[in-house]
Parts: sequence; structure tokens; C-alpha cells
Amino acid sequence: MTLPDSVFEDLEQWADSQGRPTANLAAFLIETSIRQAKESGEINPPKTRESK
Repeated sequence: MTLPDSVFEDLEQWADSQGRPTANLAAFLIETSIRQAKESGEINPPKTRESK
């Protein structure tokens, strides 16, 4: 993933303040955002295939 330098610096500072790796915080934030988007309906559930 590519981030603007200023965003990465903020993320790095936030992760440091929590004593965790930057990538770990980024993964947590992405997972949380996706879960919230699914719950709010912003992301539609995948279409399921009918069994034959």
C-alpha cells in the first residue's frame, strides 16, 4: 500500500504512541473500517452461487 508521506508519518507516530508496529496498526485500521462498511451496508455481501 502506498500512502502520502504525511499520512504515513501520522500513522507511524500513532503506532509508536501505542507501542506497536506501524503495519500492525494499519492492518487493524483497515480491518475495522471494512467491518464497519459491511455493517453499514456500504459494502454489499458477495453474491453466492446457486448449487446445482
